[in-house]
Amino acid sequence: MTASTDSLQELITPVQYVLWDLDGPICRLFAGRPAGGIARDLVHKIDALGLGGSLSPAERARRDPHAVLLRVGEQHPGSDLVVELEEWLTRQELTAVPGARPTPYADPLIRTWTALRVVSAVTTNNSARVAAAYLETRGLAGCFASLYGRTGDLGLMKPHPYSLRRALTAMGADPSRALMIGDSPSDYAAAAAAGVPFLGYARNEEKAAALVDAGARPTHIVADLSHVRTALLAQA
Repeated sequence: MTASTDSLQELITPVQYVLWDLDGPICRLFAGRPAGGIARDLVHKIDALGLGGSLSPAERARRDPHAVLLRVGEQHPGSDLVVELEEWLTRQELTAVPGARPTPYADPLIRTWTALRVVSAVTTNNSARVAAAYLETRGLAGCFASLYGRTGDLGLMKPHPYSLRRALTAMGADPSRALMIGDSPSDYAAAAAAGVPFLGYARNEEKAAALVDAGARPTHIVADLSHVRTALLAQA
């Protein structure tokens, strides 16, 4: 699924601020170790800590470690054990950074927006420490004004718009002049709640369908970020 150049130009023309999700639009963080394996290990750790009853059979089978962590956080808010689980996941994410794979054309798109004086921030459910570590490996740290990731309050993870609103406030940004680039329904929901236009990145039809089901416009979903850069350069 690829949006037309016209629809992309219409979407990005007003943009002065870009809010990037990390895992998906910028890189495949767990390219060297699939996220499903991290999720299974997290479930085992939850069981070992005696919190296994917090998860339903369906939740135990989830391939998304963030969803698993969020569910336990909802059941045990503020628990020291949840803090321990969050720190464990952060360590797994940091370990994954050296094997992370850049999303095709993400680096040049980020650099192009920076050259055009568009201000970027990361708004992710990963740890901000992980975002900083990854961007440093790519020489992209200077392209981002701020990085917002998981906090100790797991209820503020996307789909909550907390990280987006923090970034907008820090940049002094009008939400209508911003753009969220994400690859999940939670990214779309957070953008909608914050009043920020949304561009979906979907590397396969399954992810595209999930975004559409969540409410994203099919004309605002791309499978290839090079099309976004082409539309950006066409109006520069």
